[in-house]
Amino acid sequence: MAYREGGYRVAVIGATGNVGRELLAILAERGFPASEVIALASDRSAGQEVSFGEDRTLKVQNLETFDFTGVDVALSSPGAKVSAVHSPRAAKAGCVVIDNTSHFRMDPDVPLVVPEVNPEALAGFRKKGIIANPNCSTIQMVVALKPLHDAFGLRRVVVSTYQSTSGSGKAGMDELFNQTRGIFMNQPWRDHQDKFTKQIAFNAIPHIDVFMDDGATKEEWKMNVETRKILDPTIKVHANCARIPSFIGHAEYVNIETEKPIDAEAARAALRDAPGVTVVDFRQDEGYVTPAECAGEDPVYVSRIRDDATVENGLSFWCVSDNLRKGAALNTVQIAEVLCCDYLDA
Repeated sequence: MAYREGGYRVAVIGATGNVGRELLAILAERGFPASEVIALASDRSAGQEVSFGEDRTLKVQNLETFDFTGVDVALSSPGAKVSAVHSPRAAKAGCVVIDNTSHFRMDPDVPLVVPEVNPEALAGFRKKGIIANPNCSTIQMVVALKPLHDAFGLRRVVVSTYQSTSGSGKAGMDELFNQTRGIFMNQPWRDHQDKFTKQIAFNAIPHIDVFMDDGATKEEWKMNVETRKILDPTIKVHANCARIPSFIGHAEYVNIETEKPIDAEAARAALRDAPGVTVVDFRQDEGYVTPAECAGEDPVYVSRIRDDATVENGLSFWCVSDNLRKGAALNTVQIAEVLCCDYLDA
């Protein structure tokens, strides 16, 4: 299949937010075949200008009054409540929406897609005209898990995440910056508290999103149900999610049990050949990748691959990825690329 001659009209919803700006940057970087790119945001942002590539700017239009007729694809990241209203409105006008919020992910009629993992699920977009982008922490994990599941068969996954403040938006990043600066200036950290439940500067918070009845947070629940929807409903998943004082880049320690025998060398070989994965795994100082090093990068980096001798077929590894890129904007654009190339009329 090929892209349509003349390109596609593309709308970016939530264009002034962290992910929206990254969407615009990645569309330009990857040379997406757009005949027109439209930046949309709330009424209070209408009229502002946002960057598109190195030398272009777009004037932000009002999402509330925008008519989606004639728009081919919308890349949407405005927040779940806003998306609940405007994604169906856009789809009704004939625009295919790739939604980066949590609102549609577990809808059985909405495909939840990571292109390196389950691109075939895109065929289901015709039911509602909406495709869901998974949670950032889920995306990087399933990219690494896919080749291991194919080769060895996953039975159980236990993951502990160390998630950056950008996962909670610009407000979270600002709170980390202001608290850190305030502490050095002998100001109470509570003078700069708004987004997080406890001090984030020089701390770690084992709490992302709301608590649920079983004691898990919603972030932990998302990793469970999304992984099984994307990869395999029979896999057992237990997640532990924490927020750490970094700006960009999520890290995860992942422990797996498999059906077939597995060892570090076999896993390393499977991961090296996997799309979207870069293995950097040397058992020496600096022989691994940290969140600070993955900022601005596209791959999911896998390090610290080692056997787990406490179970019959066990393995652990460390993975990091830029949560604003592969965890959000890049995955959304990759979905759009496959959609336009393979599914929309050429």
